[in-house]
Amino acid sequence: MHLAAFMNAGPQGTVGWRHANAGDGFLTMAHYAHIARVLEDARFDMVFVPDSLAVPRSLGNSFSPAVQWGSGTPRLDPIPVITIMAAATTHLGVAATMSTGYQEPFNLARSLGTLDHLTGGRSGWNVVTSFQDAEAQNYGQDALPDRETRYERAEEFLEVATRLWDSWSDDALVLDKSSGIFGRPQEVEAIDHEGTYFKVQGPLGVPRVPQGYPVIIQAGASPAGRDFASRWADVVFCSHESLESAIAFYADMKQRAASHGRDPDQLKILPAATTIVGTDVRDAMSKHEAFADLVSVEAGLSRLAYHVNVDLTQYDLDGPLPSLEVVGVEGHYREVVEFAEREKLSIREIGRWYGARTEGSMIGSAVDIADNMELWMDSGAADGFMIQATHVPAAFEDFAEHVVPELQRRGLLRTEYEGATLRENLGLARPERGEWRNRAASAKAASTGSEAEPPAPAEPAAPAEPAEPAEPAGATE
Repeated sequence: MHLAAFMNAGPQGTVGWRHANAGDGFLTMAHYAHIARVLEDARFDMVFVPDSLAVPRSLGNSFSPAVQWGSGTPRLDPIPVITIMAAATTHLGVAATMSTGYQEPFNLARSLGTLDHLTGGRSGWNVVTSFQDAEAQNYGQDALPDRETRYERAEEFLEVATRLWDSWSDDALVLDKSSGIFGRPQEVEAIDHEGTYFKVQGPLGVPRVPQGYPVIIQAGASPAGRDFASRWADVVFCSHESLESAIAFYADMKQRAASHGRDPDQLKILPAATTIVGTDVRDAMSKHEAFADLVSVEAGLSRLAYHVNVDLTQYDLDGPLPSLEVVGVEGHYREVVEFAEREKLSIREIGRWYGARTEGSMIGSAVDIADNMELWMDSGAADGFMIQATHVPAAFEDFAEHVVPELQRRGLLRTEYEGATLRENLGLARPERGEWRNRAASAKAASTGSEAEPPAPAEPAAPAEPAEPAEPAGATE
């Protein structure tokens, strides 16, 4: 089982800052260094820091709700934050979100390449295309480009970034002091890329990194996002409202990876899991209800409006959620629709639920949570989990103290790190120089409908036979 921690560079979640046990040091280095050490002691693969390039304005076309209720703000620059976390640890992988819409490939490749060297191969990049008009408005645009354009730019961005990481061979450096030869010029190449969105000469000023490429993470749930992730990503972060939808998503992503000529086992699927640990289900549910009581309707609606990039105040809040044209996170929207239709919730009720929403139904004792995680793994729904804390650092500490020993007792989680790099600990192969050609060819073939361009597909791995569905521990009504 692979474990990653989902943690904001700022307050956690919608109202995590209000919890009595929440730390208030999110503007300090000590806060992030402490959390990093907790996660490494618990043998997590990595910490993953999301990001946003704007203060959300999605509710009532104003940033006031986001600021007043703390729903998603502030967000610090994740690169200094994960650098601090890496410096406080030896094995923990560190990954940050950076947008292909509002970065340049050379800057990003240089920054992450530097971090990969300085950490001995522990860096990761969560690739996003941005989903908020407010982000576009901080970068000279009135609104986001359409989804197709954003993914076209992202495809080219990934090609350029990976070519830059490949612009030095693994043995380009000589560093022979006696002869005075520093490196082999013939092993360093310009990329001379000129495409639709980018013109980059190269080479990168950073030698080839320990991992070949930093670990690439993606969270797209739309058809375009899934296909993009199945070509480029090493890790897919997802969230599901039911075990059945998680199983379907897992099988679909593994099949897509195989169709692009990849070994499906080289694509790790990590669903979100919000864990609330108690002495038993009743105690854990009591903790969850106390947390939910902190959530205001406005805070929950502000968070949802931010995720779907739709102003919900234009609708009757006491009526049902209408069918929306979602520019934002399509996966979250589908989950909300699934739950709201099942529970017959109004928009106002959705807001209160969404603000305190837990993912994966991981509420209960350490044994209950381990049981549920094992069920998801055995059912072919996950290769591990992205642990989401309701508040930090205490919720991560609870998981590390109580759930981790139970997972280790069952042989589901490592007791020591196996490798030196994040790729090694995730069981991922190091990309050969030139691997970008396979990914780019597959993208080109997908866009033209050609069958000849991509590499021959690998035999898809058969998903595990689903276990008999069971009521998740601590599930709400």
